[in-house]
Amino acid sequence: MTITERFLKYVSFCTTSNEESGTTPSTQGQIEFAKYICDELKTIGLIDIELDNNGYIMATLPANTPNKPTIGFIAHLDTAPDASGENIKARIVPNYDGKDIVLNETKNIVLETSKYPEILHYIGQDIIVTDGTTLLGADDKAGVAAIVSACEYLIQNPQIQHGKIRIGFTPDEEIGQGADHFDVAKFGCDFAYTIDGGAIGELEYENFNAAGCKVHFSGTNVHPGYGYKKMVNSQLIANRFISMLPPEETPAHTQDYEGFFHLIGMTGSVESTTLSYIIRDHDRERFEARKQCILDIAKLLNNEYGEGTIQVELREQYYNMREKVEPVMHIIELVKSSMLEVGVTPKVQPIRGGTDGARLSFEGLPCPNIFAGGENFHSRFEYLPIPSLIKAMELIIKIAEKA
Repeated sequence: MTITERFLKYVSFCTTSNEESGTTPSTQGQIEFAKYICDELKTIGLIDIELDNNGYIMATLPANTPNKPTIGFIAHLDTAPDASGENIKARIVPNYDGKDIVLNETKNIVLETSKYPEILHYIGQDIIVTDGTTLLGADDKAGVAAIVSACEYLIQNPQIQHGKIRIGFTPDEEIGQGADHFDVAKFGCDFAYTIDGGAIGELEYENFNAAGCKVHFSGTNVHPGYGYKKMVNSQLIANRFISMLPPEETPAHTQDYEGFFHLIGMTGSVESTTLSYIIRDHDRERFEARKQCILDIAKLLNNEYGEGTIQVELREQYYNMREKVEPVMHIIELVKSSMLEVGVTPKVQPIRGGTDGARLSFEGLPCPNIFAGGENFHSRFEYLPIPSLIKAMELIIKIAEKA
């Protein structure tokens, strides 16, 4: 099976995660995909294959030479709930010509170069796209495919000397829970890499500090004909809350090291409204200030509407891994030199997001992030240049050889 065939098989599984499910993994599709992966790992010759009750996979490719470190490669099984991951219809656009791509003629869904100019970097390449009604799932099934294909190649080419390699596939990364039940001690690696980045060349060891936040608003409903000085509409209080956050500090207005408040969901009625936010910042002090800003606005509105009208739930998700990677920068230099040897230009940049590796780094496993090759993640305009996917696989092989 080629790496492209493997990826296309993987995206046939619906593995959208669900923050509201209360289970681990959060959706049954992830377990079904995990079982398929375990069967595949057994077929290609890995050992110590284990799928635990929480949907985590670990497996081993034994060393074929002594005195090399044990390296881990990690990817996640789920896809983001930001767009549908069900019934993905992927197709290959051969020898991309640099023009707009009609994803769905019936629904007039077009991947326009004016809106997504990065695609022009891939003129002449074969590109995998969707029919415009779902995401593709390159985040992170491209990472899973690259790791599995690299291990298969190393098994089939024993002349390539490498140390012990451990692979780990996690559920629910997209809802910030991918490292919740990851057993670092059991994984047993000197260091690891998540294969969960975007465009070819990406290498990241700085990421956002991250928190999830739910803000609950309580109101009082009466018949609107008799609502004078009695009705309190929780939706209108929620609207005031939204307006009190800095309007220029959203994902649509920030870049590079700038953080944000991101409203990702709202449900409401007169009686009860809930806003769901994610809070992000690379700088720890600014991150703490953002959380305090949420609490301060809630306090101000509670003083006006009555104590308990607004209740805030804050949940820490992960922190910036930079402080844990900087003492072991040789693992970054290893990737840089390996990229150059496989013909890829390294692009070291901060992640405007997070990976399982951020939390794992704070649990004692330094774990930078490497590209998987896709673009426009979490979107129905997501696409994957096949040469980028192949280079991700080649890079894993080269890291294992050079370590």
